[in-house]
Amino acid sequence: MASLIFVTGGVVSSLGKGLSAAALAAILESRGLKVTLVKLDPYLNVDPGTMSPFQHGEVYVTDDGAETDLDLGHYERFVRQPTRQLNNATTGRIYSDVIAKERRGDYLGATIQVIPHVTNEIKDWIERAAEGFDVAMIEIGGTVGDIESLPFLEAIRQLGVEYGDKALFMHLTLVPYLKAAKEKKTKPTQHSVKELRSIGIQPDVLLCRCEMDLTEDERAKIALFTNVPKKAVITALDAKNSIYDIPMMLHDEDLDQIVIDQLGLQEKATRPADLSDWREVVDRLVNARHEVTVAMVGKYVDHADAYKSLSEAITHGGLRERIKVNIVTFESEDFSEGDTSALDAVDAILVPGGFGERGFEGKVNAIRYAREKGIPYLGICYGMQAAAVEFARNVCGLENANTSENDPDTPHPVIGLITEWRDASGAVERRSEESDMGGTMRLGGQECRLQNGSLSRQLYGREVIRERHRHRYEFNNRYRETFQQHGMVLAGLSMDESLVEIVEIADHPWFVGCQFHPEFTSTPRDGHPLFTGFIEAALKVQQGNREKGAA
Repeated sequence: MASLIFVTGGVVSSLGKGLSAAALAAILESRGLKVTLVKLDPYLNVDPGTMSPFQHGEVYVTDDGAETDLDLGHYERFVRQPTRQLNNATTGRIYSDVIAKERRGDYLGATIQVIPHVTNEIKDWIERAAEGFDVAMIEIGGTVGDIESLPFLEAIRQLGVEYGDKALFMHLTLVPYLKAAKEKKTKPTQHSVKELRSIGIQPDVLLCRCEMDLTEDERAKIALFTNVPKKAVITALDAKNSIYDIPMMLHDEDLDQIVIDQLGLQEKATRPADLSDWREVVDRLVNARHEVTVAMVGKYVDHADAYKSLSEAITHGGLRERIKVNIVTFESEDFSEGDTSALDAVDAILVPGGFGERGFEGKVNAIRYAREKGIPYLGICYGMQAAAVEFARNVCGLENANTSENDPDTPHPVIGLITEWRDASGAVERRSEESDMGGTMRLGGQECRLQNGSLSRQLYGREVIRERHRHRYEFNNRYRETFQQHGMVLAGLSMDESLVEIVEIADHPWFVGCQFHPEFTSTPRDGHPLFTGFIEAALKVQQGNREKGAA
């Protein structure tokens, strides 16, 4: 039976529950424990797949096709254990399952109530997710005191009773520093714990987010008023260099040993924590030898969380050669009129995934700039599709080429739904109705075969790769021959060769578009072949331009 660690937050949101949980999991994993992490979100959406990135940030995709909260991206970047469908549940998903059972008659005519039916469903979900692991860390979204979180909090309260010494409650709070008074205030933490205790949960560990170290007197005061042992009142400072400092910071506070002692995991935690790989990551970040600037051209760039995994993956791409990457964001609509002079100062251009017509022409114009100027380009999902449209219009001479999503009447739908070109006669078959939101995507990990001699094959170093998808529209196979005749390499195809997964331009220094999302499999310790190649190509082009300028 797995030990359970429940992670809650109080006072304010965005204290870093996900990062704290992931960092602790990384330490426990380094000590030989098999760890999984679960995020329970209190909103009524079944999953975040149809939510605006402005509302909720990016949608992270697991290998088995779940559209999940972005915290699962943190989990996978910190631990080796991949996440899956069971690692994220929402109120909407829980209620949906309960209602489905009620409609089937599974409850034998009982009156369905939050307690016990909804709470039992939450408990069952947690226990299924924890099966087969030494430790399962359960993060509860929202803040203690929110009405939406109450069913989840009641469920973990019950599990705390049932699991006894095999359960631990870790609570994140804020200890603000008031400059006018020149002192830290512990009262918000006291009230947050009081709120938690009022619903029957006594925290075992407090992670106190603050701008400076807690003094011994302050820790003693918090311990006294919250009934938490003084040694378990942990100072959680902002990371100085990077979020990848956090495992070392928590280990220095002895958090992993506190957890192991309380849960009785001494026999399973068979070795001391080895955080050397995390120290190496931070050292490569801090002691960079080179610096490049990458332009990210998208339509959600004003909201940092919309491209969270992507921003991290770009940073990871520079670690091998100690390259500091400065990401400059551009709203794609700003390039819609064709003026791309703002890109003159960048070393590489990336167009990320997305949906819809807004800003699409700006992306196409940015891609044309990258192609014509010989600037390294990486297009991800919609960024690959936009690259196909740009190539069709300006290289192949296919006037008014577009995606059928953006222009159903385009004479050249180089990107479309499979049903638009695949029928018995081979003719284009137009959509008769719109697809249901969230129900028709190609989702999750799928294998792809790389063409021998292609840049992608060289970067990955193997013939078959597996990457994660999240899209409806595909490269239109009726245009394969035309594109190849004009110099585009179809570098990656699905295993049955029916779908184009990667495109390249042969006579360009570095131009790659991929239908999948490589950012979801990039980690700070291992990087990712496409991002590493992309950033190193940016440095090479930058250095070449400097040599030309000097000459």
